[in-house]
Amino acid sequence: MRIKNHLQILIYATIVWILFFLAGIPDYYLQYSTKSIIWFVIILLIPFSIIIWLVFKPIKTSRRVKISLWYSFYFTVPLLIYDFIYCGIYLGYGLKFIYVFWFLSVYYIIPWILFPSIAILLNKKTSKAKLN
Repeated sequence: MRIKNHLQILIYATIVWILFFLAGIPDYYLQYSTKSIIWFVIILLIPFSIIIWLVFKPIKTSRRVKISLWYSFYFTVPLLIYDFIYCGIYLGYGLKFIYVFWFLSVYYIIPWILFPSIAILLNKKTSKAKLN
């Protein structure tokens, strides 16, 4: 991937973080019940999966998994850093923010499973289509 593509993915991830930051105001989602947050985390998987499917679909089969790993990186590591700056430093939680804001922390793991899985499924679908 070119530097331009890396920067583009980072910008998309940053925009997503900003939107979720704004949606979480005033208490960065702590104002919601645990049950509501659990449903929110689960329901978010649907649009995320659809979007990633559509983003990965036009990518060459030989590059999909590698690119999915880059997407996983950019949608976890920078967001973890942004959350640490806001929750850990600004709000004063330190590293405890990982436990307090567990609903954010699960999304530091989910993309590493979801994105490559979608890339692999698309590759299998593409392979089957070529055989028919």
